[in-house]
Amino acid sequence: MFEARRLSTKLLLQILVTLMIIPYLFPLVVMVQGSLAGEGLGNYQAVFAVGTVGTFFRNSVIVSASTILIVYVLTMFAAFGFSKLHIRGKEVYFWLILAALTLPEVVLLTPLFATTLSLGVYDTYWAVVLPLAALQIPFAVLLARKFIDGVPDSLFDAARVDGANIFTAFRYIVVPMTRPIAAAIVVLTLIGSWNDYLLPLVLIQDPAKQTITLLPQFFVSQFSNDQTKVLASAVITAIPEIVAYLCLQRLFERGLAAGALK
Repeated sequence: MFEARRLSTKLLLQILVTLMIIPYLFPLVVMVQGSLAGEGLGNYQAVFAVGTVGTFFRNSVIVSASTILIVYVLTMFAAFGFSKLHIRGKEVYFWLILAALTLPEVVLLTPLFATTLSLGVYDTYWAVVLPLAALQIPFAVLLARKFIDGVPDSLFDAARVDGANIFTAFRYIVVPMTRPIAAAIVVLTLIGSWNDYLLPLVLIQDPAKQTITLLPQFFVSQFSNDQTKVLASAVITAIPEIVAYLCLQRLFERGLAAGALK
């Protein structure tokens, strides 16, 4: 693995990385500056004064937490099975799961709309949670399997000798040793579910159940397209996932690095 040792090399790499992230930071800086234009923090006070921010936030928390729980449980069980269990034809199933990565969300909107209507879950949280989980699982399984491949088989052999069954080995070996990749999966799933716009827009019509990504659109009509307050609502939307990433940053980077190397 490449490692910079000389101070001049480290400085050069730092300058290079800084220059590379400027194009990505520029829109964020413009958004924050725009949200503070005119009335300054008064734009944020006006947004909170409407009283619907808490409802949008609560709905996003419910959707994101439910999606994370489903993705984590199914991903860990699937990755453990693909990596350590002797399952006939498991490579075929694994590649079928990865094939789902080629399906964009836009293409799936019409069949998802018809499916939610037939199942009777249209305009409910499940109409968004289940498709979001299905879209996140393939990549999460790919990451988790690579990570679990690096767990020594001797640990499972020792557990089997001690009388542990598959579920016991999963609980006491896989779960504790996969915390870094689990943190990466949680962050990636949170970002994907929290930022999703199309599914809540199409599959949820009740304003009391809409997620926070629809908040700027709500304020476009609420404030007669006052861009400062719309940008303020966009900033509010981004804050929770930024905080979550900062809290889990070390585990997230460690999990991705370990999954990539193994």
